[in-house]
Amino acid sequence: MPSTLNTILVRSPNWIGDQIIAYPFFYHLRAAFPQARIAAICVPWVEAVQFRNLVDEVFVLPKAGKSFLAGAKNMEMLARELRSRGRWDLGISLPNSFSSAWLLFRAGAKRRRGYFNDGRALLLTEGLRLRDDGTSHRAQIFADLLPKEAPSTNSAAEFWSRNVPPFDPAAAWPQTKTIEPPVEPFWILAPGSMAESRRWPAENFAATAREIHSHTGWKGIVVGGPSETLLASKLVGLTGGILSDWTARGTVTSYWKLFNAAKFTLANDSGLAHMAAHCGTPGRSLVQVVWGAGDPKRTRPLGPAQVKLLFNPVHCWPCERNNCSQPPGRKLECLLGIGPSAVWREIAAALQNQTAR
Repeated sequence: MPSTLNTILVRSPNWIGDQIIAYPFFYHLRAAFPQARIAAICVPWVEAVQFRNLVDEVFVLPKAGKSFLAGAKNMEMLARELRSRGRWDLGISLPNSFSSAWLLFRAGAKRRRGYFNDGRALLLTEGLRLRDDGTSHRAQIFADLLPKEAPSTNSAAEFWSRNVPPFDPAAAWPQTKTIEPPVEPFWILAPGSMAESRRWPAENFAATAREIHSHTGWKGIVVGGPSETLLASKLVGLTGGILSDWTARGTVTSYWKLFNAAKFTLANDSGLAHMAAHCGTPGRSLVQVVWGAGDPKRTRPLGPAQVKLLFNPVHCWPCERNNCSQPPGRKLECLLGIGPSAVWREIAAALQNQTAR
């Protein structure tokens, strides 16, 4: 029986890591509806990581206004534009915000699918209860929003262990001007993170970089956006030049060739850790994450690369807070309890295992 879903709107996640985690959702949506016109709606800072090979159009939300009224006006302008593009058979909201469901409603999506959160029940025609037992990976939570016409996806977190086609960054991000990797062996350091509870101290990264250099002699490259430039400059200074600053050289997708070619990537729990895992090569790419307050069962990076997490499970872990609420004596204990030598030992053991295969 042919599908009646000819036009589909998807409100994409608001964060780089969540957008990368949602890849199984987009992959299965396109596979289930190969002839449908699928459009993604996203905030400006994740526009670069929309999967252009899996969607036909990308609509970018206007920047939030200085007031609630200005923001609502901007959203209504986009909804009007979406309505002018024709009828939308289905709208799917991956974020759980009221505004994302409201936009699908105002855009005229006949069916609107999402989770019953944030007072959205009246805006959704296909509302789902978020059955989160604390062990469901966010990739699965997104995949469960696939429409009933699509085949069931019961193990999205195991997506990359199956025989799926290799991810093609050039096809997914054709608009990206990529950064070419160096010829000599190198490793990547992605020290940034939006959340305090996921940022390992710069001094610890510097100590680890010195240890890596003493054992391997490999070049270290610091990557990140404009907000990481000062941090990269500090790390270069702390390490006496054994690290090179390659931050702010393009969008986040510009770095995919570096992640693919690196000996390994060392990162905080961040969008770049997810990018590194997603753009890796099975059996060759390694991503080592210094893990803070997040819950690895729910948000660990997924992808073809081998991902290793090093965490310190103190009494309050994982709290999943962006800012640590513990008193000064226990502040950020989950992160500060991880030592540079322990990180290097994890990396060295993983590299040795790769070589032994």
